[in-house]
Amino acid sequence: MDASGARQPRILARAEHPISRKNISDNALKVLYRLHGAGFKAYLVGGSVRDLMLGRQPKDFDAATDARPNEIRRLFRNSRLIGRRFRLVHVFFKDGVVEVSTFRKVPDPNEQEGGEGELLITSDNTFGSPEEDAFRRDFTVNALFYSIEDFSVIDYVGGVEDLENRVIRVIGDPDIRFREDPVRMMRACEFAARLGFGIEPRTQEAIDRHRRELAKASPARLTDELLQLLRCGHSGRALQWMLELGLLEDLLPETLAIVSASQRRYGDFSQLLPTLDRRCQAGEAFSDVAVLAVLLLPAVLVRRFALEAERGRAISKHAGERLIEQVVEPFVRRFALSKARAQGLFQALSLFQEFGVEPRTPAERVRLARRPSFGDALALLAVLVEATGEGAELLALWRQAYERVGRRQPPAPAKDEQEEDLLEAAPERGARRERRRRRRR
Repeated sequence: MDASGARQPRILARAEHPISRKNISDNALKVLYRLHGAGFKAYLVGGSVRDLMLGRQPKDFDAATDARPNEIRRLFRNSRLIGRRFRLVHVFFKDGVVEVSTFRKVPDPNEQEGGEGELLITSDNTFGSPEEDAFRRDFTVNALFYSIEDFSVIDYVGGVEDLENRVIRVIGDPDIRFREDPVRMMRACEFAARLGFGIEPRTQEAIDRHRRELAKASPARLTDELLQLLRCGHSGRALQWMLELGLLEDLLPETLAIVSASQRRYGDFSQLLPTLDRRCQAGEAFSDVAVLAVLLLPAVLVRRFALEAERGRAISKHAGERLIEQVVEPFVRRFALSKARAQGLFQALSLFQEFGVEPRTPAERVRLARRPSFGDALALLAVLVEATGEGAELLALWRQAYERVGRRQPPAPAKDEQEEDLLEAAPERGARRERRRRRRR
């Protein structure tokens, strides 16, 4: 600290770090240079700086500045203000979006909506300095700034050292930070998995103490974080971290069926998430319904196998649908899923159950392939086949049906409609076409 008590950051000059402007998107550079040219501080922040420091190519680039949201909006005609809890500006380009935020500080607890002694942050629009902004971020490795003014990296929180030591560490007191925002516990597991890092012991201990706080988080934020985790390409390892730290028991008890299935000799589903990860890393796009269905499939199959073993025969279609409801409904309530997502999830799992029903003629398969959520059910089957090594022939049959549906022509108009169209399009026989004469000006 200096004589005034302000904390002095660690500053890495251009020659001391690996970040080059050639690895920063042109859109992000345009935003940074325009902010700087208008007299504002302009920093690249967050995961983009972290990834560039690690020699990775970021997917997104975010900026932070001392300009207020309305000032940012006036600088960029191609922008829009978004958010209520956290006011941001999105600057739109033809090939992407750059997110710009104003430096913030930890908000006053008295301004939050929670009761006395409650630390949960419900409003986060208290502006601050770059140092205050760094300290209100979640983990040290995500709190580094890259300045466009002199191309330096600015570190207020020890993030550079934690990158070198490959560790995820909460900024500040982890007990307080997790009570402020319980979703940070999920994010710690995701970052550790995605980066191949460890989680610092004090952070792990705090997660164990406050894992029940996740029940206070917004269901919408929990859903967004879960979908991001499942698509990050390292969901298997992330959920393993969550299992070890006690987060799955209350948040995602359905995933424990993966272990239960193996113990009860119902099959090995341990490769489902690693298979999903490989496909995501290869660039395959999965819908929200498809990734959630992969997560819930073992719970559905374990219940089905147990019921069939008890009855000594295959269950009926109605019994299968009821079984799916028993798995899906608690999950939907816990995450407050929209009606469309809930219906899609139920339909995808129900269609999946019908894939193995025999006999199926080619016409019947095509008819089933026209139903909503069939594509999600087919993606689910493809992941299961790759994960278990079984069912390749069945998958080929259903893929063929889906391809036939995808190539079908639009339905032909009725005969009366066809005749009307021809009469309108064709001039009467012997009639001459008249041209309008252009009037001279």
